[in-house]
Amino acid sequence: MSILTEAQAKAILDKVLALSTADECTATLTGTTTGNIRFALNNVSTSGEVYDIELGVQVAFGRRVGTATINEFDDAALARVVKRAEDLARLAPENPEFMPAIEKQAYRPTPTFSESTAAIDPAYRAKVAADTIAPCKAEQLVAAGFLEDGQRFVAFANSKGNFGYQRATDLNYTCTVRTEDGRGSGWVGRNLRDASEFDAGQDIRTAIRKASASVDAKALEPGKYTVVLEPAAAAGLISFMMNFFDARAADEGRSFLSRKGGGNRLGEQVYDPQVNIYADPWDPLAPVMPWDGEGLARTRQPLIENGRIANLDYSRFWAQKQGKQAVGRPGNLLMTGGDKSTADLVRGTDRGVLVTRTWYIRMVDPQTVLLTGLTRDGTFYIENGQIKHPIKNFRFNESPVIMLNNIDELGKPVRVGGDESRFAMVLPPMRLRDFTFTSLSDAV
Repeated sequence: MSILTEAQAKAILDKVLALSTADECTATLTGTTTGNIRFALNNVSTSGEVYDIELGVQVAFGRRVGTATINEFDDAALARVVKRAEDLARLAPENPEFMPAIEKQAYRPTPTFSESTAAIDPAYRAKVAADTIAPCKAEQLVAAGFLEDGQRFVAFANSKGNFGYQRATDLNYTCTVRTEDGRGSGWVGRNLRDASEFDAGQDIRTAIRKASASVDAKALEPGKYTVVLEPAAAAGLISFMMNFFDARAADEGRSFLSRKGGGNRLGEQVYDPQVNIYADPWDPLAPVMPWDGEGLARTRQPLIENGRIANLDYSRFWAQKQGKQAVGRPGNLLMTGGDKSTADLVRGTDRGVLVTRTWYIRMVDPQTVLLTGLTRDGTFYIENGQIKHPIKNFRFNESPVIMLNNIDELGKPVRVGGDESRFAMVLPPMRLRDFTFTSLSDAV
């Protein structure tokens, strides 16, 4: 069984701590149960379930650290993994940035677990595939997609008395729908904690509409355009930018948040005043674990307030060096907006481009967060508040910092998948001025 109860996990962790002779010891148990189904060309291709559980032990003698892992949990196995970690620590060089195990924390549980998601079985996955494929077949379209669901637990304890345990669930669904001749493409993605909120038969209609409507795309001259970005299209750019909110990188001059002459831009106006982004582990749309990767308790904290930099991410080492107080690093990104849908923003656009998805985003210049990437799976020209016709996809060169200084209007925030991000995200659709398209792409 890969999912242990709190009592079962704590019993193992307590044994590990008692076995250690090091100056300090931290033990972490993680277990996962993951199921999936994959389909292509309107047929299921693979399906399965994976179970895993692992114990990691980290010990320290002074500033010398050793880590070992194991997936056996009898007394002899626990003794072996502790000894292996201690032997490695004695051989290791001193770590000049060593931080001792954290003191006891107070963790307030977050709503990361859903019984409906944990109960997903092969019959449920087969129904999702059927509900996706059937309407595509009925309209002579071709579906290819993937559903992955899972539950997990995390438990940890250290020799200073800190302990944490929590369960979580996730459901991730993506589907690309193509016309039979390959000239039209649409996409839909869902990232949820609670499976009761998911309806594949309804969600697939989004991809079907985009695939059917994107046939016979016309070429539009590259340049600067007003764009309406759907939340999924904005997600990759914004998550890329938020990875640069690291205080150390900013202080050392390696970030767009570095100040000329030294230091960082904390408190400075960097974005349009409409931009407000915060982290909240208890947010009902995108809850995350109540601790970060170092075990620090997370809090609700503003990251950007009215366009100003409100907080940066401090590791425990860098907070100590800079005389700051370390708090749990964010696990989600929540951006405020208005109450309009993507369709409402389109209706308010005289001329522009609707971008439903961005893809293959890569860094060009970290000092300005200049990114390059491609639009795909349905890009459309807007005229007088109406979708006029599909257009060929573009390559773009754009910085999300500049992008968020060119806001016309923000819509209603929704949860989006974070395929290329360490964050769970809630983002609004947005209408932006002067988005830079540099060349055309023949891909659909």
